[in-house]
Amino acid sequence: MLPTKEHLESAATVVARHMAPTPHIRWPLLASRTGAEVWVKHENHTPIGAFKIRGGLNYMNKLKSEQPDCPGVITATRGNHGQSVALAASLAGLSATVLVPFGNNPEKNAAMKALGADLIEHGDDFQEAYEHAEGLAAEKGLRGIPPYHPWLIEGVGTYALEFLSAEPDLDTVYVPIGMGSGISGLIAARDGLGLTTRIVGVVAENAPCYALSFEAGKPVATNSSDTLADGMACRTPDAAAVEVILRGAERVVKVSEDEILAAMGHYFTDTHNAAEGAGAAPLAGLMRERDKMAGKKVGLILSGGNADKELFSRALELS
Repeated sequence: MLPTKEHLESAATVVARHMAPTPHIRWPLLASRTGAEVWVKHENHTPIGAFKIRGGLNYMNKLKSEQPDCPGVITATRGNHGQSVALAASLAGLSATVLVPFGNNPEKNAAMKALGADLIEHGDDFQEAYEHAEGLAAEKGLRGIPPYHPWLIEGVGTYALEFLSAEPDLDTVYVPIGMGSGISGLIAARDGLGLTTRIVGVVAENAPCYALSFEAGKPVATNSSDTLADGMACRTPDAAAVEVILRGAERVVKVSEDEILAAMGHYFTDTHNAAEGAGAAPLAGLMRERDKMAGKKVGLILSGGNADKELFSRALELS
């Protein structure tokens, strides 16, 4: 079940103890590039450079109330969720174990370690790391944190509450889909505020499980999720997230690797902001649907800016 407006407002008080609202900015060069009036919600401007911190803060606050003697938490990630868990756990006085697949973004790995996480590499992708984390949670007596959970959605949804409260007349908002908390929080805020804003999810063509699930009307897994947008690199969708997206999203758009790279470059040249692959994907989605969105007021969720140096260099070469 989606959080209510009251749930989001309660989570917002928790998040506000640790960070200010992120800016939302209308960018004229993006308007020239896309033909739409473009407003960007800058979740790259949080203490970890990504929207996920909101979910971690709310989760740890709820966990401490429910289980004050919890010895520690364990989770799996490709980076931003892990940074969120590491920082929020340290603030709550808990240990955090974070699993990542081999070959994960080295700069995100370094950030998680710097935030206090015990980092473990396992598996070839997120799904293998996540399944191993579940086993370790039982073995070590740690609280396992899944990638999709009501407490995470409540916290993450505070970005959407901020954005849609300030800009209630947005025609459409484009949002990346990883495991689904970001788009679910957006749907919850839209519904809680009683708005008619259309919500469009964006996935990578190389990690299309949520697009395939939307088309089929049920969860559809894929065999791989080999995309440069590590925040969207999932191959097994969450059934509860699929249900929310089916009920609350207008459509799900697939974008190519080159389109994501180009959007990363456009963000830098047009706004001088760094966007990682998942953060740039909504702009890539808008570019793909440029004709459909011409002249409309559109929101883009820049969910994070944690691209590694090598990938960001490739994006700048294309811009």
